[in-house]
Amino acid sequence: MTVLSTDQKMVLEMVRKVSLEVLWEKAPEYDQSGQYPWSQLKQLAGLGLLGMTTPEAWGGAGLDSVTWALAMEEIAAADPSVAVILSVTSGLPQYMLNKYGSDAQKKKYLLPLARGDWIGAFCLTEPHAGSDPASMKLSAKKAPGGWRLDGLKSWVTSGGQAQVYVVMAKGEGGISTFIVEKNTPGLSFGKPEDKMGLHAAHTSEVRFDGVFVSDQNLLGQEGRGLAQALAGLDSGRIGIAAQAVGMARAAFEIARRYADERTQFGQKIREFQGVRFKLAEMHTRIAAARALVLEAAAQKDRGEKYTLEASTAKLFASDVAVGVTREAVQVLGGYGYHREYRVERYYRDAKITEIYEGTSEIQKLVIARELYR
Repeated sequence: MTVLSTDQKMVLEMVRKVSLEVLWEKAPEYDQSGQYPWSQLKQLAGLGLLGMTTPEAWGGAGLDSVTWALAMEEIAAADPSVAVILSVTSGLPQYMLNKYGSDAQKKKYLLPLARGDWIGAFCLTEPHAGSDPASMKLSAKKAPGGWRLDGLKSWVTSGGQAQVYVVMAKGEGGISTFIVEKNTPGLSFGKPEDKMGLHAAHTSEVRFDGVFVSDQNLLGQEGRGLAQALAGLDSGRIGIAAQAVGMARAAFEIARRYADERTQFGQKIREFQGVRFKLAEMHTRIAAARALVLEAAAQKDRGEKYTLEASTAKLFASDVAVGVTREAVQVLGGYGYHREYRVERYYRDAKITEIYEGTSEIQKLVIARELYR
């Protein structure tokens, strides 16, 4: 059991309050319209929530990973679209800039990202390079003073909205990571994908047509891009797992309240064993998923290797999210299929947690590999 400090409890109480006040009411509207939630993001940025784990020296709040994971759960419970935007911009671009960036790069890019003035995006996946990122085709050809990038990235969260893109590309020295600004000539974006869920978290293609990136925008060492990306994914998977717990918890709470209000055959439906057992199992699986998430976050905070723990948490929590949200729809019956009751949205949103930042099948491969290291 994770025992929280007074400071952690204060942060989480603030995040819970803000999530309910700023995100909860607008979430269905943004889901229906597909509008990118800039207004909500700006309000969260004003409270330091877009750079939670980035050090204070670089504009962030300097929070530990356990607090971050619990905060992501609260945000996802209110609005999963906002949660994934926050998870990506902080768990990937900011994490990678803080870990591998030069002081000049941190000053130019990490500071505005951590403050929430900018949003960051992570460009690894391509149309034919998803679970096998080493097969990417985006090319980086050396040019005087830098590189020229040509190719296509797909399924980029905040594509077209983000101001900074952390991009993996393949050159003669292997895969390297580059920092690309939104307004760079030759950079363009596809329209937001028409997705099953997370409608307000725009996902699009990002096209590179002779995009010039200066030597100063190489992140870390040349040829280390894939290793950097995988390290970033380890961090990001904790955030995805925390989101999954938040979605599951929110759907469970709706189902539990409904079971206490709905009457059939002369009694509340919570009195029926079929419903009671569903609620009991939902609660148990959510608690177990949260424990795995917090263990991975605590291991990261201790400075220990946490690849195994992060993948384990993501694999289990994403399965819990899909299962619990599905059962929540079932508890509500016909009303569960109605948008007014929200659980159908959590069900739609939850599915992607089994896919992005490494599918469940990839998590099993990672876990099996780590067990025999």
